[in-house]
Amino acid sequence: MKTESDWTTPADAKAEVQRLWDRGRLLAPDSAGLPPFPLKLTLRRPGSRTLLNEFDRVRDWIKALEAGARSATGSGYDIVWADVDHRQLGKNRVPDGLVVPTHEDALRSIGKLRQAERFSALANATLARFPSLRDWLGKKPLLALDHAQDWERVLAVLGWFSDHPRAGVYLRQIDVAGVDTKFIESHKGLLVELLDRVLPFESVDRTAGRRFEARYGLLSKPPLVRLRMLDTDRRIGGLSDISTPVCELAGVEPPVERIFITENEVNGLAFPPMPASAVIFGLGYALEPLSELPWLGRKELHYWGDIDTHGFAILDRLRASFPGARSLLMDRGTLLRHRSLWVEESARHLGPLARLSPAEADLYADLAADRIGPSVRLEQERIGFAWVEAALAGLLSG
Repeated sequence: MKTESDWTTPADAKAEVQRLWDRGRLLAPDSAGLPPFPLKLTLRRPGSRTLLNEFDRVRDWIKALEAGARSATGSGYDIVWADVDHRQLGKNRVPDGLVVPTHEDALRSIGKLRQAERFSALANATLARFPSLRDWLGKKPLLALDHAQDWERVLAVLGWFSDHPRAGVYLRQIDVAGVDTKFIESHKGLLVELLDRVLPFESVDRTAGRRFEARYGLLSKPPLVRLRMLDTDRRIGGLSDISTPVCELAGVEPPVERIFITENEVNGLAFPPMPASAVIFGLGYALEPLSELPWLGRKELHYWGDIDTHGFAILDRLRASFPGARSLLMDRGTLLRHRSLWVEESARHLGPLARLSPAEADLYADLAADRIGPSVRLEQERIGFAWVEAALAGLLSG
């Protein structure tokens, strides 16, 4: 037997209109994007047998539905009635449908009229300056409304980029009234969506992904490379520890034969003295800038990373630019010797790595398949210093 909760209530009708709002269906830059009105709502109603057997409950349901109708509340739905002739009950008028007559009634019923008016003003101001955003406003009206308080500043930023395509300046140099660097930084996600539609195709570098500055032709903070000389007789201009933009270091070839690369800063600072050698560190996992150093390929190159799947993935990436790069302390013996210091790798790299040596590839495969242990990871800074010194001494003697 159906219960009263199976029949549509005023709350159900309101919830259906609310769902349309939540999906953005009740907001559009023009009336063509709205659902058709009168808007028919779902009506679940009692059948004829229920009408006979539970007449009092059905009558209460009808009264509740009438109490929630537009005629009683001033907004919302109208009831469409039908006359039913019943052999025992005679002729009765019962609800046959619910319709919301106008867009305004729908908005009033869920208390969104003022927000809709705000969106309409926002949309009109936007389309007056950027007609190309019509489709976006139709697809994401609630996102625009979420930013309504800041929308004038958003439009001002769009205007600046339109007037200064690929300006080649830093974000700090963008001069827009009421807009500072933090505003643009905190709205980058929204601005990417809008600028891609506002700017000419050639003004957007889509190969830059979500890197805002590169995508729209701004200058970004240059990556710094930290170079520490491990041989006191091979200093550069008397300096043993240098941090400099990659583009500047590209023109200064260190007077060494051997370069070590490690992303861990402490490892770089504590790296033991080595004849005719230097260590590069401080780049973290971003090794791509090193490809801008033409002299690096002329050095004996060693990479020291974590022994885990990502460590081998980084090594593989490095060899894309420097095929002769060798791994340091990323071997099975080092891993097993430090078993008590293993930690768990949280998110592993499981794709193919084509540039590993056979021994490296075997160890990578074992790590990826958990054949040594579950998600095994040995971080480079956990390796015993005596073990490091012994490995380096072996490298020199070999």
